[in-house]
Amino acid sequence: MPVGAVVVRDGVVLAVAHNRPRALHDPTAHAEILAIRAACASIGDERLSGCDLYVTLEPCPMCAGAISFARIRRLYYGAPDPKGGGVEHGPRVFNQPTCHHAPEVYGGFRETEAAALLRTFFAGRRA
Repeated sequence: MPVGAVVVRDGVVLAVAHNRPRALHDPTAHAEILAIRAACASIGDERLSGCDLYVTLEPCPMCAGAISFARIRRLYYGAPDPKGGGVEHGPRVFNQPTCHHAPEVYGGFRETEAAALLRTFFAGRRA
């Protein structure tokens, strides 16, 4: 799966996940959500203060909301998602006055590689 997420704190990987909505029959089973759940379980807390999240694709609005609620410190994402993104496209969740916590956002992190990975994967699915 090309859409993956990793939660890191103090250089230690707490969780790794990839998109699994079809496999789990769960529309919320995005890589970010699954990684956040696993990281919270591993540290025994619903807050991931001091943690960073790395994702191949700009998070959707649902995932941006979860990132905010989890109090992720920094978000690094690779490829932008003009159609479904919720961070620098679409509703721009972290810029809303109702957003209680906004992480530092670093978009375009290894963008060329992430975009190529996504294009190759989805081209193979269409073929």
